[in-house]
Amino acid sequence: MKAIEVKDLTRKFGDFTAVDHISFDVSKGEIFGFLGANGAGKTTAMRMLCGLLKPSSGEGRVAGFDINLQSEEIKKNIGYMSQKFSLYNDLTARENILFYGGLYDIPYKELKIKSERLLDRLGLGPYANKLLRDYPLGWKQKLAFSVAIQHQPMIVFLDEPTGGVDPITRRQFWDMIYESAEGGLTVFVTTHYMDEAEYCHRVCIMVDGRIAAMDTPQSLKKKYESQNMDEVFRKLARGAVRSPDVPGRGKR
Repeated sequence: MKAIEVKDLTRKFGDFTAVDHISFDVSKGEIFGFLGANGAGKTTAMRMLCGLLKPSSGEGRVAGFDINLQSEEIKKNIGYMSQKFSLYNDLTARENILFYGGLYDIPYKELKIKSERLLDRLGLGPYANKLLRDYPLGWKQKLAFSVAIQHQPMIVFLDEPTGGVDPITRRQFWDMIYESAEGGLTVFVTTHYMDEAEYCHRVCIMVDGRIAAMDTPQSLKKKYESQNMDEVFRKLARGAVRSPDVPGRGKR
């Protein structure tokens, strides 16, 4: 079974087509990079896949559930980490783990055991009762990722997860992603860092609401005669018509 299957997925806002008949699939355990400038349509597409926004037309399945009919089931079977820090700064690390585990209906006795194991694995045991506002950003992001997958979802959606994080911590974060993918977790990630696109098994590049290219990073670099993914992205985005900041529309 594919983790994600999308066919002719479209979303319109009035006369504006944010996502224009995109089709792709993502395999179980794949790290799938979803790239595009602001205004390209990637945020709107991700919201549809997460069950947060209804498509105008087209079809798709996420974790085996229909995005048009089973949005609540999708939400229960995915993890999500926002580009904006998604945990509570006025709670401790332990309290955040227990709170989010409760939202996903993990039995309390099991959750208590899992929370201690997680804190130990992240090296946060001695700081478990410290308010998150006092944590370095890198620690927060690694904890947020771990909390997003503690209910063992089939897929995790990461929306620019390493924004503002230093290069060393970014590399450590990607080590966590690889470890999780090797365990069968499907990772759907957006990023503004083109070097991170190199870490993905496959990359999809959106331009003006459509898929401009999709393949492995190595194949894309060869096809577009580029030294790195930044060059590939620039060549594809160069012909974009849509402004990244459309008045009254915000990010799409």
